[in-house]
Amino acid sequence: MFTSVLVANRGEIACRIIETLRKLGIRSIAVYSDADADARHVTLADIAIRIGPAAPSQSYLSIDAIVAAAQATDADAIHPGYGFLSENADFARACAEAGIVFIGPSVAAIEIMGDKIRAKEHVGARGVPLILGVGTAGMGDSELIAASTKVGYPLIIKPSAGGGGKGMTVVERAEDLADALIATRRVATSAFGDDTLLLERYVSQPRHIEVQVLADDYGSVIHLGERECSLQRRHQKIIEEAPSPLLTPVQRARMGEAACEVARSVDYRGAGTVEFLVSAAAPDDFFFMEMNTRLQVEHPVTEMITGLDLVEQQVRIAAGERLALAQHDIQLTGHAIEARLYSEDPARGFLPATGTVDYLRQPSGEGIRVDSSLVSGLRVGANYDPMLAKIIAHGTDRAEALRRLRAALESTVVLGVRTNVEFLLTLLATDEVQAGDLDTGLIERRLDDILKSAPTDEFAVAAALFVHGAVLKNTPQSPWQQPTGWRLGEHRPFRYSFRRGPGEVADVSVLDDVVTTANGTYSARMSGHGPQRTLQLADRARSLAIIESHGRLWVSAAGRSWDAQLRSRADQLRDHRATLTRVAGAANPDIRTPMPGTVVAVAVASGDSVEEGQLLVTVEAMKMEHKLLASIAGVVTVDVVEGDLVSLDQIVASVSPHEGATL
Repeated sequence: MFTSVLVANRGEIACRIIETLRKLGIRSIAVYSDADADARHVTLADIAIRIGPAAPSQSYLSIDAIVAAAQATDADAIHPGYGFLSENADFARACAEAGIVFIGPSVAAIEIMGDKIRAKEHVGARGVPLILGVGTAGMGDSELIAASTKVGYPLIIKPSAGGGGKGMTVVERAEDLADALIATRRVATSAFGDDTLLLERYVSQPRHIEVQVLADDYGSVIHLGERECSLQRRHQKIIEEAPSPLLTPVQRARMGEAACEVARSVDYRGAGTVEFLVSAAAPDDFFFMEMNTRLQVEHPVTEMITGLDLVEQQVRIAAGERLALAQHDIQLTGHAIEARLYSEDPARGFLPATGTVDYLRQPSGEGIRVDSSLVSGLRVGANYDPMLAKIIAHGTDRAEALRRLRAALESTVVLGVRTNVEFLLTLLATDEVQAGDLDTGLIERRLDDILKSAPTDEFAVAAALFVHGAVLKNTPQSPWQQPTGWRLGEHRPFRYSFRRGPGEVADVSVLDDVVTTANGTYSARMSGHGPQRTLQLADRARSLAIIESHGRLWVSAAGRSWDAQLRSRADQLRDHRATLTRVAGAANPDIRTPMPGTVVAVAVASGDSVEEGQLLVTVEAMKMEHKLLASIAGVVTVDVVEGDLVSLDQIVASVSPHEGATL
């Protein structure tokens, strides 16, 4: 067994790997960038070593820096986690050349399965069913456009070297293909350093089912059942479960054997995942998509139903041990469901969110597991993937697992940065998810319903009482200066105004125990001290968490969160004046970035005439591209160039309307 292992990753997966290394008595070595100097994985490890600046290309994607760190700390082996260099053949090769064990498959297996085109040709020769597609290394856009007629529409563009859904683009019409190829090729180059693309026929209402395999160096290959990963948005998984509610034991065995055959075809070693596309209408029909030659984000659901530690299995296999299990030893017990907690704002198109975690409460209880990088005070920036944690629930059956997961999400509180907890709860409550009637397009079809916000009056009332309490506490005790609202005649309430986003304002008035919003009047009081408070309304009490952080108020109750900035009198006057100079309902000519990030493309130049809806600038953050469009027709002025770093709500361009036009 190894004496020390370096974990070449960050975030929740680095923390999770370190915990298993500690259990095995192996010294853990963390690496970190400047942005992660105070991260949780750094404090958990026995040793931590800096590898470079925040930019991934200069830290977590730097082969030289990571190998040097392993050599400097006498590491026997390197565990790559997932993402970053986990499926990089050059990294595995560099480890071997340095005499360090790479905890993963061989270079040959990574190279074959890392190229989607080559992988399909390889497994197709072994009789594994494939879906129709075209694409080879070196094919240009014009060749792919010509070849698209063989595939048909709708089709999906995939970076050949990609993974995790990054860069995948569905194209419904032939006339949209050229622009989609340009954008996808740019993403592929940026994310994977390889712009090779392939086209595949897109199967409508498909289910995404993957099979976990384990293989040792002595020819043993087994599977650990399947995971249902159909709840996706933009090809990024959100909720995963095991086993799939779709498959029968016979179908599970067939798919498992196909996955094992894929692993055997490349003499696989370690833990890997074979992904299949399955027709919801005909589960007997499944098609190989790709093999991930690494640990998967969703591996905990397999661990929960099998009782196995997959990281431990990876380490033991890499150390030369034989698999201690045969296929007949694998028993699937109960049901497990995982939800991914992201720092993102679903109400703003799921844009990545940044901020500081100023208050944190993570769930616990029977059947609940949390794999997390979260700590109070954590700064969430725009350099890395927005996933913060995974919340996993296990039950005797699917219904119990769903109930436990919902309860766990309702008790999760993260204040200081926006997250997707409320979105996850609403998604889990849909009839389709409750029934297990899933497919990869479900979220997009139901998105408007899922995103419908419940009334926020309780949150606005709580925020106003919180601010009002602070006003009362900090006012001198002289009766002439107390903010009682007293005056001759009808007493004057105190008014507080909150802004959540552009055009989204909540005005609240408070007088004694009477609180009035735009939607109604409430008898309300708030009790308690610190972040944990109780809001008492006329007929009900609500437990909530509330804090003030960096000029914003954050409120959370039962998994739902609300944050807003208290508008000063000057803010309100400024906003009022702005409405006097613009026609009601007119678009703002300033184009602002809705997220901090990097400008990756500028489509126009200052002085160009543009139409409403025309692409101006593309900004990337946390592996996501966002296209900024002209809000009106006119002459554009561009304020950024490719490569610029931009902050939230920064103006990147503005459009002056054509002469005679009005805003």
